[in-house]
Amino acid sequence: MSRLPYPDRNDFPKELRDFLDQLPQHTAFDMLSHSQATIEIFLRQGQAQFTRLALSPRNRELTILTAASATDCEYEFVQHVPMAASLGVSDTVRNAIERKDFNAPELPDDDRAIIRFVASVVAAPTVSDEIFSAVKERFTPREILEIMQVTGFYWSFGRVCTVLGVEVEHDHGDAVIDASQRMQETAQ
Repeated sequence: MSRLPYPDRNDFPKELRDFLDQLPQHTAFDMLSHSQATIEIFLRQGQAQFTRLALSPRNRELTILTAASATDCEYEFVQHVPMAASLGVSDTVRNAIERKDFNAPELPDDDRAIIRFVASVVAAPTVSDEIFSAVKERFTPREILEIMQVTGFYWSFGRVCTVLGVEVEHDHGDAVIDASQRMQETAQ
């Protein structure tokens, strides 16, 4: 049971209701709605992560799964498993991330580099030269910053879920990605 009640969307200003109606209903989005002044900005940042990154969608999902695992956020992990699977993240890779075996020998080198980097970013204020060198060899400066921004976004989102006890719900598949793309196309 959540530690705070979920707000009633009927109490929101029309503009906020209209914005949220474009997205699939998520208990985590509902919880974020307590902060009416920031929810749209926060979710639009998430939308940009699904529509405007140089980082590949597969690597975005590796980043999200690793951030979810490293922050013990079951909600995020459950939501992103089908997205990651649809983008080619194997069960072997996903299982290593889920059990926090970020150095698993079965991880492909490119995956291990990003997974270790994200886990290190979550764990401490600095990253070792070894871990940074491995990610720098494989990713552009823009992609490295995007990995860090996605990590920070999902760390924050994950803490809303874990601290406030947002109930884990069934996954929504690609519904958030689809909604983000529709919203991006409408804005252009």
